Amino acid sequence: MESGSVFDPVSPMAHTISTVFIIVLIIASAVFLLVAGLVTFVIIRYRARPGQGDPKQWEGNLKIELTWTGLTLLVLLGLFGLTVFTMDDASPATASEQPDIVVVGHQWWWEVRYPAANVVTANEIHIPSGQRLLLQLESADVIHDFWVPQLSRKMDMIPGNSNKLWIAANTPGLYLGACAEFCGPQHAWMRLRVYADPPEQFSAWLADQAQLAPLPSDALAQRGQQLFQEQTCVSCHAVTPNPTENKVGPNLAHFASRATIATGVLTNTPANLALWINQPQDVKPGVRMPNMKLDVEQIQALVAYLETLQ
Repeated sequence: MESGSVFDPVSPMAHTISTVFIIVLIIASAVFLLVAGLVTFVIIRYRARPGQGDPKQWEGNLKIELTWTGLTLLVLLGLFGLTVFTMDDASPATASEQPDIVVVGHQWWWEVRYPAANVVTANEIHIPSGQRLLLQLESADVIHDFWVPQLSRKMDMIPGNSNKLWIAANTPGLYLGACAEFCGPQHAWMRLRVYADPPEQFSAWLADQAQLAPLPSDALAQRGQQLFQEQTCVSCHAVTPNPTENKVGPNLAHFASRATIATGVLTNTPANLALWINQPQDVKPGVRMPNMKLDVEQIQALVAYLETLQ
């Protein structure tokens, strides 16, 4: 399942937010229809007619004024109570909790750490379905905003400050999210994919992520590994899952197992990877990755190597 609609919540936190959103939408629609209907009635019923003088002027009607003021107050008090309940239900206290996952927003990609497993990855978050996890949200540069509509509420990621957010998925599936705070020219391509795996599958995935990818065995991939070390690739990207070796670019350990390139711009295929390495600024203008001016053979070798990072 792949989805991302706020109208299809799959966690207790998202469900309570969706419920209050729908209630507010219904009330707002009812108020709009009432006001629009009354305005339309008055326009038609009391429109000017030939030979008719000015209508009788009313200076006020206490009963009507008290009625609409009272009804408005009741609606606002009801929405206030519903909002307080929703806030408590969607965001329980987290002061003493240790985070299960740390997510760091960068221009324009996501760093994802699993502290207990000493694992780091990028742009894709895996969680066990049926369990509530605590995320710690940080930013490496500007203000970002973490939002996966079906799983939880929005939460700002502010430089120099850590926020915490509960997230859960009742059922396995792929849930789509994005940065919801404008953060620069490629804000629209700061996409996020959350995979809710069955608990056993998640445990196996996390164990695999902690392992190093096998060394390349064919000559072309070996040449690519050599190029990766000789060029500036290694200055920006780590290829081990250990958070202590993180650099300024996304961690590429197990890169070949990810679904997309450049945070969702391209699907992760050898042809798209070659395009990305060759012309990153054409694919995602403004991205921090430079054009390395590599020839065709070098690009093919790097693609062969990166494809081994399973």
